Amino acid sequence: MRAVVQRVSEAGVTVEGRVVGEIEGPGLLVLVGVTHADTPAQARRLAAKLWGLRILQDERSCSDLNAPLLVISQFTLYGDARKGRRPSWIAAAPGEVAEPLVDAVVAELRALGAKVETGVFGADMKVALVNDGPITLILEIDGV
Repeated sequence: MRAVVQRVSEAGVTVEGRVVGEIEGPGLLVLVGVTHADTPAQARRLAAKLWGLRILQDERSCSDLNAPLLVISQFTLYGDARKGRRPSWIAAAPGEVAEPLVDAVVAELRALGAKVETGVFGADMKVALVNDGPITLILEIDGV
């Protein structure tokens, strides 16, 4: 699994002009990508990593501050543009594989006590954020 994590002071996602998820910070906006071999165990590890990641003010985590997270599925994180001008999406898992794993990340975060907002899987989403810092990280959760 792959995630792009941004520390935000606010973030929101709309679908067809309607707000479907929003947070006010400090908090994290998390874009989650899934590839074919990803597992529920990786989803649990990603959730734990996000909940404990110390990138908020004064090296605190969402768990320290009870800070919210906005989690949005993002298949394009597995796009490959190394050759040519058109990205390949071969490494991105199909929806029937990816959606349950993104849902598992959200469910695990909630089980840990997090306030989590989400986008709508597979929808044309508009994401707005105020990146605080700016701080942006890329996380990779391998299938070890």
